[in-house]
Amino acid sequence: MFDDISSSSLRVAAAGLAARQSAIANNIANIETPGYRARKVEFEDALAGAIKRGDSPSSVAPSTKSSLEPTRLNGSNVNLDEETLSHIDTTMRYQLTLRALDTKYSMLRDAIKGA
Repeated sequence: MFDDISSSSLRVAAAGLAARQSAIANNIANIETPGYRARKVEFEDALAGAIKRGDSPSSVAPSTKSSLEPTRLNGSNVNLDEETLSHIDTTMRYQLTLRALDTKYSMLRDAIKGA
């Protein structure tokens, strides 16, 4: 019931988006740190691939990689504009994912209550 493909996919998406938010916050916090390499979190392709193959979405974990973007004079490659846009996009996706989970669990709650 709680381990169907849609529930598992939504939980993996929420975890991946939360990891991305954390990476964005770290990137922004370290924008002036000499030599700091921005981190990028990826999970969408792995999640889509698992679903297409019929594998369990819960086997997908977000991966964090260092950005290969060019660096500034101090060696940091954090781009504040890019991080800000990514933060907005990730926040909106996270809210949508939570709403979908909430709706799914509300339907289950109503079914259990017999409403």
